[in-house]
Amino acid sequence: MNYKQTLDYLYSKLPMFTRVGAVAYRKDLHNTIAMCEELGNPQDKFKTIHVGGTNGKGSTSHMLAAILQQAGYKTGLYTSPHLKDFRERIRINGEMIPEDFVTDFVEEQKNLMESLQPSFFEVTVAMAFSHFAKAEVDIAIIEVGLGGRIDSTNIITPELSVITNISLDHTNILGNTLPAIATEKAGIIKNSVPVVIGETQAETEKIFIQKAEETNSPIYFADQNLKLHQLKKLGKYLNVTISNSNTPLYSALELDLNGVYQRKNILTVIEAIQVLKQQGFKIEDEAVYTALKNVKGLTGLQGRWQTLSENPLVICDTGHNIAGVTEVMQNINDTPHDQLHIVIGMVNDKDISGVLQLLPKDAHYYFCQPELERALPARQLSEQAKNHFLIGDVFPSVQLAFHAAKDNANANDLIFIGGSTFVVAEVL
Repeated sequence: MNYKQTLDYLYSKLPMFTRVGAVAYRKDLHNTIAMCEELGNPQDKFKTIHVGGTNGKGSTSHMLAAILQQAGYKTGLYTSPHLKDFRERIRINGEMIPEDFVTDFVEEQKNLMESLQPSFFEVTVAMAFSHFAKAEVDIAIIEVGLGGRIDSTNIITPELSVITNISLDHTNILGNTLPAIATEKAGIIKNSVPVVIGETQAETEKIFIQKAEETNSPIYFADQNLKLHQLKKLGKYLNVTISNSNTPLYSALELDLNGVYQRKNILTVIEAIQVLKQQGFKIEDEAVYTALKNVKGLTGLQGRWQTLSENPLVICDTGHNIAGVTEVMQNINDTPHDQLHIVIGMVNDKDISGVLQLLPKDAHYYFCQPELERALPARQLSEQAKNHFLIGDVFPSVQLAFHAAKDNANANDLIFIGGSTFVVAEVL
């Protein structure tokens, strides 16, 4: 099989959560363990950092990877989902996994895959671990796919675990309360491995502390140990100063991930770097400054408050749950514009009503649906939106909705594209 045929095989043969939802979610680690044992347990041959949480784990993973890469470490990065190219999921020093590695891996593991019937995610995790081991990376940042405790990535023993925050998402799988979700996410905390928690939350703090005590893991709450000052946008950068007990650690850091919500992620990242330095990682301040100013260039990250064009200003963001959309709305409110145009589509297992009630009533809406089975039909989204007094037009595709918004917008307007990672992917 060539590369395209290989991807077609993976997409059609294996259940894929992003396409079909909860039926693709495996409730144990059996398949991942079996595949990795067949591969000689590649996950044990390099150091890792495990990053979980509800929101921000992608940005946090990319920032950590950029810093370690800039500090001179050969750095693997495993994230999901991809936006444009499957190979975005698996990178080393920003370079995507070669097409021939993907095709060779699938060809070599085809018999095992036929017998195990693994999910798409289980296969990609095993593929990533194999690629990182063969390339002899110094360290790899591994982003949790869903939850933590029984996520396929949770067969690693990392140098550090990171949990960004907890909010309501995937409640049909992880539980419908913050403590229930936190319990699942806390499953990545390993014996004697330090853990950084990004946000202190009253409902979840005790769960993380208790788990850390059970595993004898040093625990660090980033927002308790660090303070952020002088947050402001300067051109295309978010400018922040971070202190520790009133002692400046990093003054005037410039972040090319310039969504205001990165104020939370940057504390998580800096706390993680502080812990890694305690463990003997050599990370000079210059590497932190340089990397954070060029995360997108170093890692290839897209879709985080990303400007696509100007006059009119076109911005996309992958925030898709209540917590994520709340942050997106703050960014929109902080961005000068005349009329607001929102191109929006969603998937059917999210809290649709909860997200819609956050959106402004004075925007013009372009309702659409991404091309996947989980997509909420655009007409249904439009009908639900009317209950929240959100008015607009319905389009059969993301591209048609986007083109209509561009046709209707004036030079000083803002076009925002979001509601789902998959809507952003189709625009990109």
